Parts: sequence; structure tokens; C-alpha cells
Amino acid sequence: MADQSSVQSDDGKHCAFFYGTLMVPDVFYSVCYNNKDVPAAIAELHTFRPAILHGFCRRRVEYADYPGITEDEDHQVFGSYVTGLTEANIRKLDYFEGSAYERRTVTVRLLDKVGNAKGEGNVEGDEKPAQVYVYLNKRDLEDKEWDLEEFRREKLKMWTRAGYVFEGT
Repeated sequence: MADQSSVQSDDGKHCAFFYGTLMVPDVFYSVCYNNKDVPAAIAELHTFRPAILHGFCRRRVEYADYPGITEDEDHQVFGSYVTGLTEANIRKLDYFEGSAYERRTVTVRLLDKVGNAKGEGNVEGDEKPAQVYVYLNKRDLEDKEWDLEEFRREKLKMWTRAGYVFEGT
């Protein structure tokens, strides 16, 4: 990972922008806590807010259930701004994303109102710094947008079973 700097949220913990499987809290909890069903005290440590990352494009990773983003000044990516991440969470996320991604610091815009799938009707609010995982090999990306609802319908159950994230390690 090239950028190991820490981005701090208001409560002194790390924050990140997720644009794929980790937008779903159950997947995030499965990665960071090895269980999609976390106690309320753990869930309350994290906030999930809709946000936009300008200057990037999201595409499906070929033969995979998840997307990657690459820089592209003509596009924007809808995702979740998540706060309350600990150093341990970041280490697990780095492992989960693996060598195909590079963690970078970016600036996202929180959404005060979420528009349609094309972003029409979005009302942007405050800017926030966040960590994001950028996909390194553009050749592996399909010329097709990744679909969160398709993932929820067809793949989510497999991604949130206990032990799935770290099987075989």
C-alpha cells in the first residue's frame, strides 16, 4: 500500500469511503468483526452516510462479485462514508482488499439528499477526507458499472457468512 497515512474522523478514529461490497454494513461487520450480527455497542461505533467521490469511475472487476475504481475526471462514484474505524479495522480492510488495491486519501462530498441511480437530484453537503481503495489494474475492469442491488440479491448471503472473509488464511 503506497499511502499508509491515517485520516481521522471527528471522534479520533479513521474514516473511509466504500463504493462496493463494504457499502453494505453486514459485509463491513463480517470483514472487521467476523460476524454480520454485531452487538449494538459495536454497530454504534460506526456511522454510514451516503457520499460522492468525484474524479473516479467504478467498474465491475472481471470474474468477480466486487468493483474497482480508477481515476477519471469525467465521472463520480456513489458510496458510503464510514466513520469510527480503528487501527485493527484498517488492518483487516487492508488484508481484505489485498494487493489489487491501493489505499489512498481522497476528499468526498457527503450527500444531504440522494438522487436517482445516475446521481440526478443529489444534494451535496460537506467535504470530508477519507481513505479509499483504488483498483490498480485497469485491464481487469469490465466496461460495465457494478450494481449494488444485483450484489444484494445474488451474492450478499455468501459474503456475510461467518469466517468467509478469512477462509484459508
